[in-house]
Amino acid sequence: MKTYSPKPEHIERSWYVVDASGQVLGRLASEVATLLRGKHKPIFAPHMDTGDHVVVINADKVELSGNKAQNKFAYRHSGYPGGITGIRYADLLATRPVAAVEKAIRGMLPKNRLGRQQIKKLHVVAGAEHPHSAQKPVRLTVGERPRWSGLPTTVLPSRMEAKPPIASKTPAKEPTAEKAPGKKTPAKKTTAKKTTAKKPAAKKTTATKPAATTSAAKKQTSKKTTAKKSAAKKPAKTEE
Repeated sequence: MKTYSPKPEHIERSWYVVDASGQVLGRLASEVATLLRGKHKPIFAPHMDTGDHVVVINADKVELSGNKAQNKFAYRHSGYPGGITGIRYADLLATRPVAAVEKAIRGMLPKNRLGRQQIKKLHVVAGAEHPHSAQKPVRLTVGERPRWSGLPTTVLPSRMEAKPPIASKTPAKEPTAEKAPGKKTPAKKTTAKKTTAKKPAAKKTTATKPAATTSAAKKQTSKKTTAKKSAAKKPAKTEE
């Protein structure tokens, strides 16, 4: 089975009213933070905002346990050096009770973008009347968990809906028309002409023999020429 992850269309946001008169501030803040985060739902996921809207009335009648009203301080800082200021909770509840309740609840939400989105669903009022009667909020007491109505019926998963059985269909065979035998024409073979690359004719180089220029060869030729000249100069003998 795959792990379920809530989708935006699976989340339905309800409205609840919590009366803070006579309640301890810390206990009230933890219960309201649970409703804002959606931890009372089985589809809760820490990375998504699955919570509901909460209206806190009678914030001026909230109480603190022990001597915290005199000993506990609420601090804030302007961001500049030496800009820290503090106020006793007794004075804070007397002057700004809404800020005291919102500060306690904000500290129990995630300190990131998701927490800033969840705190927008908190509506704190100092008196007993609130301007959200058009949403028809359900009244809750501290410690009571609202009942989850389940996923919306319009977005139920497909696996939960009953599907009718699929009937197996056999495709009907269509009559095929008989084809008349036609004459087959033999395909002409195309022969690719081979082109032979002509090699360039190599040039013949005739080596010329160097003439003999030695002194012995010159002497032999000179002797032959002198012998021919002497034979030509001899006169013919006359008979007496």
